[in-house]
Amino acid sequence: MTSGDELAKALAGAYPELAKVEAVALDPVYLVGGAVRDLLLGRGRADIDLVVEGDPQALGRALGAESLAAHSRFGTLKVDLDGHEVDIAAARRESYARPGALPTVEVGAPIRTDLARRDFTVNAMAVDLAEPRELIDPYDGQADLEGGILRTIHAGSFVDDPTRAIRAARYAARFSFAIEPRTRELLQDTDLSTVTPERRWAELRKLAEEANAVRGLELLAGWGLVEPREGGESFALARDVDRLLAAPPWIGEADRAEAILAAALGPWRDPFAGLAPTLPSEGVRMARGHDPIELVLSRAAGATWLDDWLQWRQVGLEITGTDLVAAGLEGPAIGEALERALSAKLDGKAPTRADELRLALEPPR
Repeated sequence: MTSGDELAKALAGAYPELAKVEAVALDPVYLVGGAVRDLLLGRGRADIDLVVEGDPQALGRALGAESLAAHSRFGTLKVDLDGHEVDIAAARRESYARPGALPTVEVGAPIRTDLARRDFTVNAMAVDLAEPRELIDPYDGQADLEGGILRTIHAGSFVDDPTRAIRAARYAARFSFAIEPRTRELLQDTDLSTVTPERRWAELRKLAEEANAVRGLELLAGWGLVEPREGGESFALARDVDRLLAAPPWIGEADRAEAILAAALGPWRDPFAGLAPTLPSEGVRMARGHDPIELVLSRAAGATWLDDWLQWRQVGLEITGTDLVAAGLEGPAIGEALERALSAKLDGKAPTRADELRLALEPPR
């Protein structure tokens, strides 16, 4: 898909709103990055990133944006175009004061210079929105796409921004890309410690949100860039967590990405290892105080009684503290009495409201 006609047809099908951009643009403007990659792969829409060889603010105003959410450090802004968020950036060059630092940005570069600062060849392509829809591909990214290869653009890429190594795992897992041999060597030499923990975690979080998240984490571990929680077993647990959260009754019970990261990388120790309740009330007490991720991981690790706990936790009392105050209780005794009644109801000993009240008012044993 390299001819102008083919690109024009693909763009019109996937991004019809870009015709408006072409109509109002006074400076050359290009669709770049993942949107071009996915267009060539036939995957449909992706996030829209535009680069303009000129003033992004002027293009945003020409598109009728009433307010422009700008990021002055990088010369970028966001606009709404037919209900779709569009990122517009000035073509720029970047330099890094030290490994892992945020880049120093100089706007006003040509598009090919802008593409040179990107992470991988498959993401370093652009489509000119003006006729004849030229594909700009200075690093043979289309050939790498066709070959299923992930290749970095230059040898210092992972030194400048080590989080690109995490992105490499994300793309390799998502697209089943093979890592080009020299790129693999550079990945294995990457030093993630030069970036802040917050930046590392943000990239790991993006990886964990992928459909093939566990495969991506396995790749990182294979390159020596993350330490598994318990060797290979942690990835097996992470896969079990992923399956558990994909279907009822556990779907939505915990943040999937955070749970996968906790299973694969930790820290986590099973609080219920070798333990199981003999009564529902005991199970409710055991689970109390544990956050959802702990409970999901424990269930994935074999605590099958937690399936029943999902039902037990929904059991409630008909009586209230007001009833107990009216019966003469006060202070901490009210909470203790409600707890006794709930335990009895969970265990089948208080089927009626009258039973709840009677058991709540019984002296504690």
